[in-house]
Order: sequence, then C-alpha cells, then structure tokens
Amino acid sequence: MASPLLITALAASLTLPGPVLTGTGSDVVQAAGDCSAAAAQVVSETGGELLSAQPKGDTCVVTVLVPGKGNARPRKVTVRVPM
Repeated sequence: MASPLLITALAASLTLPGPVLTGTGSDVVQAAGDCSAAAAQVVSETGGELLSAQPKGDTCVVTVLVPGKGNARPRKVTVRVPM
C-alpha cells in the first residue's frame, strides 16, 4: 500500500505549472535530433532488437541485440549513424 507521504509528493508534482513561453521574437524552434529513423534503419539492416538510440552531437548512437548464428549467443552491436 502506498504511503501518505508518497501520495502527497505525487499530487504536489502534478499540480506544478507547465513550461512558460518567453517572447523570443522568433517563430522558428529548433528541435533536438530524432533518432527513430536511424534506429529503424539499423534494426532492419541487422535483423536485431533495438536496445537504445541516443543522439550524440550530429550522430545517433544505436545499440541493437543481434541474434547469434546457430546456437551462438546474441551479440550487442553499437552503430553510429549520421543525422
């Protein structure tokens, strides 16, 4: 059963205000790199299972678990894909 302190902390975190937009004078917003396309590409090329995909600078670091051949153990493969 959840403690009253935990419930109170959760309720307090839900009532905090969201982010506030400031007047930057620009309607253009740069978004952080999205590695979903790179991850999908690596998974389809390797036939593996996605473990992680993280943006690092101008590349995506994608880690997949590739099945072993025959009775071999699966291998963890990390690939860097340019964004």
